[in-house]
Amino acid sequence: METQFLQSFVTVIECGSVAEAARRLDLSPAAVTARIKAIEDELGTPLLRRVGRTVKSTEAGMRVLASARELVQNVRNLHAMANNEASLGEFRLGASASTLSGIIAPLLCGLYKRYPNLAVFIEPGNSAALYQMVTNGSLDAAVIVEPQFKLPKSCEWRVLVNEPLCVIAPENMAGRDPFELLNNEPFIRYDRHMWGGKLADNYLKENQIQPRERIEIDGLHAIAAFVHQGLGVSLLPDWTPPWSEGLKIVRIPLPSPAPVRRMGLLWSNGPKSVLAEHLLEDAKKLF
Repeated sequence: METQFLQSFVTVIECGSVAEAARRLDLSPAAVTARIKAIEDELGTPLLRRVGRTVKSTEAGMRVLASARELVQNVRNLHAMANNEASLGEFRLGASASTLSGIIAPLLCGLYKRYPNLAVFIEPGNSAALYQMVTNGSLDAAVIVEPQFKLPKSCEWRVLVNEPLCVIAPENMAGRDPFELLNNEPFIRYDRHMWGGKLADNYLKENQIQPRERIEIDGLHAIAAFVHQGLGVSLLPDWTPPWSEGLKIVRIPLPSPAPVRRMGLLWSNGPKSVLAEHLLEDAKKLF
């Protein structure tokens, strides 16, 4: 049985969609479907079933999921140890798009000073999805928004940076009152399904602000680009630089105290906890 085929099965389950799994794996949906079919033929039972627009695991799929995930990871660890002389194997780290350059990049520089041959796999995603992947063992750690609920005993979370909410507006709106902008200008909303988006939505409700909503989207860099084009204003975390170059936008602080998005490191307790501890040590010096 091909390990890559098992990886496709695991990714489809985690994404809940063949199309999204194909995007992550850089394959066509037809190729992913063919891989799943090959595994099902070999095992002699269906592993997936369609439920509306999503894909769910069958009972047989659920029974083999944990073993499939473990087998895929063991093979990747073998490759990492054989080719990189890294006794820890591969370090699986999750990150949202806004943290890759501002937080992840400098932290990895410090980590490679200690472990120059360490193999690192980076999984992009939003905080909710990355949280699930750490808790189910798919990832060793992830940089995510602070969870607003009790963590399982197998995991820990520590803050890395605090990012206060602020109004993002076109450059020609500099100096205007943030509440006046939010009430009167077209509004580009940070997706309310995202943990950071919920923080912004709660702030609007608490201050009885009813914006003229024009667009709702998940993606801080995309929202900043929309504001640059004059499509509206937004309420976003002042995320850790660097921001995209060439954007003619301003960040207007909210009246104190402004809500803060706390970005931190979530990790599972285990052999690779030492890597998470090193990341936290370096974060204290960097941020």
